[in-house]
Amino acid sequence: MNRLVYILNGPNLNLLGKRQPHIYGHETLTNVEAECRKVASEHGLEIRFHQSNREYEIIDWIHEARETAIGIVINPAAFTHTSVAILDALNTFEPTVIEVHISNVHKRETFRHHSYVSLRADGVIAGLGIQGYSLAIQRIARLNETKK
Repeated sequence: MNRLVYILNGPNLNLLGKRQPHIYGHETLTNVEAECRKVASEHGLEIRFHQSNREYEIIDWIHEARETAIGIVINPAAFTHTSVAILDALNTFEPTVIEVHISNVHKRETFRHHSYVSLRADGVIAGLGIQGYSLAIQRIARLNETKK
């Protein structure tokens, strides 16, 4: 039985904890990954955790997930507002997609209010810090249980 969830992170999230901590907090991407692995394990899920500053790598991981995953948790970062290509890739993925943003993008600059990814996402979590990832994993686990 497939229990794999992809956690995909976009540009500059490799600098989490160092870049604008007043917006994104002091936790690092390593902290995010550790928390995701813990929550996934509690729900009997496995994860593939990736980060890239390159749009094409994120698209390739989405394509890979089509064959193996029950869900995608994606924090597309700045690609949220610019990438039709990521939207197109997500539109080829049938299972659950949860979009996550560490900050509340709706309290920020106007250009951040639009998300291409939201056009495909089954749910959006914004402004809950890194806890948003845990909540997204829990939601995918719950949806997977109800499908059985």
